[in-house]
Amino acid sequence: MIFESLPRAPTADELVDRAFSRAARAGRAKGGTDGQLSMLQTAANVLSDNLEHIAASWPDFDQLDPFYVELAGTLVDVDELRTSLARTTWAGRKCEELLSEYRDRIRGSSPDRARMHRKQAFARMADVVSDVADDLDRIGVARTELRRLPDIRPDEPTIVVAGYPNVGKSSFVNAVTRASNRTAAYPFTTTGILVGHLERGHIRYQLVDTPGLLDRPAEDRNEIETQALSAITHAADGLLVMLDPSERCGYQLADQLALRAQLLEEFDAVPALTVANKADLSTDVEADFHISVTEGEGLEAVVDAIVDAIGYEPALPYDPK
Repeated sequence: MIFESLPRAPTADELVDRAFSRAARAGRAKGGTDGQLSMLQTAANVLSDNLEHIAASWPDFDQLDPFYVELAGTLVDVDELRTSLARTTWAGRKCEELLSEYRDRIRGSSPDRARMHRKQAFARMADVVSDVADDLDRIGVARTELRRLPDIRPDEPTIVVAGYPNVGKSSFVNAVTRASNRTAAYPFTTTGILVGHLERGHIRYQLVDTPGLLDRPAEDRNEIETQALSAITHAADGLLVMLDPSERCGYQLADQLALRAQLLEEFDAVPALTVANKADLSTDVEADFHISVTEGEGLEAVVDAIVDAIGYEPALPYDPK
């Protein structure tokens, strides 16, 4: 996931303490005017390097796949985050400017004058960092939130598995992807998102089951869930709508079919198949496939059909000739 490797953003107080502590050690090693210069250089370097690294370590949202931007927007205000990242870059460069300004003042000064200039520089640097304290906090919170997003990759063909609870979606994903899946709970779901992977023709496909998003009518979803669903819809290359005609899932078939109609409308841009599970109990519904996950019947046929419907072809490698 693109947000998993983001470094922790220190608070303003942590950053200032770190910079000035290292500066004090550098000053003790030299003493006199040279010591003051060393303290100034060390503090400025720590502040500017850390502040500029924070922003540089984040992806450029203008260059990100829209899927990631929209999914990130379910948890954080992306525009505010962009502003905070830009302000930390400004703060880092401002510390570099103060280094240049006060370095010239300290050089050739007496030790007492050098110490006075260095203290002025430290006070101004601390003010700069204080100015972006809220931005550093916002970046830290955003990092924590975004690292929890599901590992759904828009560069891999994506098959979304949808339907009411207990119709067999997760069991299907587990069965066809074997042990290569990952389950985690995310802020916009009531349970968790299951992401599994399988290969066909040396191409890796990801299967996504999203309980809490696609297992109930749109009017029952909150704003965050709706936006998360929108992102996942944009990433989808194929849709499997799973039904339980036996109604052992606890939901009437009429309600399941109504949800299917809604899902087909939401995913109208991608190929979709209706899969009736629990064929060992009932086949009393029209569907593209009747399967039994518990009996292991018909699963591979469903996978082959949705892969064929997607018709995904990997990009050819660049040929300089």
